Amino acid sequence: MQDHIVIDRRFRGPPDSGNGGYSCGTLGALIDGAAEVTLRMPPPLDTPLRIETQDGDGILATHDGKIVIEARPTTIDTSIPAVVSPSTAEKAASAYEGFDNHAFPACFVCGPERLEGDGLRIFPGALGTNGACAAPWIPSASVADPDGIVRPEVVWAALDCPTGWATYYAASDGDLALLGRLTARILVPVEAETTYVCAAWAAGSEGRKHFATGAVISPEGTLHAVSHAVWVELKGDRRS
Repeated sequence: MQDHIVIDRRFRGPPDSGNGGYSCGTLGALIDGAAEVTLRMPPPLDTPLRIETQDGDGILATHDGKIVIEARPTTIDTSIPAVVSPSTAEKAASAYEGFDNHAFPACFVCGPERLEGDGLRIFPGALGTNGACAAPWIPSASVADPDGIVRPEVVWAALDCPTGWATYYAASDGDLALLGRLTARILVPVEAETTYVCAAWAAGSEGRKHFATGAVISPEGTLHAVSHAVWVELKGDRRS
């Protein structure tokens, strides 16, 4: 196992910390099968994070003796509420609220300020009024390995932001929320320069915690990856 990870500034969410899904994926990718990854603090950018093993099969990423990210193997329910077609996702994305109202417009995943080939440009638009959303995604070669397979941490990133937007569309009058925990599994490799649908569905709330399921789906309906996310509201910082 490698001894450290570094989250490059390209993969930021907020201006000075890593995108939550990408950061979770850097550690989750080191675990075979499904992994549950918890962000203990905002992941710093361009900073070596030391990889340490935990009791059992867990893994930690630490900096200056503090736990930044914690991961452990787990199981995951791979059922999703529905398969979303590319045409439905494209129509939803055309009405993406993040074009006009985005807390972090330079987010690697869903930031509208990021250019083609730099950010993922996944723009999840609402599907009705029930906290579901979707967007098309064509991964660029810049996020793939030499064989054209999208790197796992990037797939984790694609599984992240749509779940946040799902919770936003379900209850858009809440405080700004950030990813706290992401549980995910890649079932089928994701290929660069290929069209997929990223979809998410809100799954309820408990106080300041909001839950959602995310998926990466092929046009043929194959489920390539699935996630369950926990988003946590920040007190006193309104979403809109």
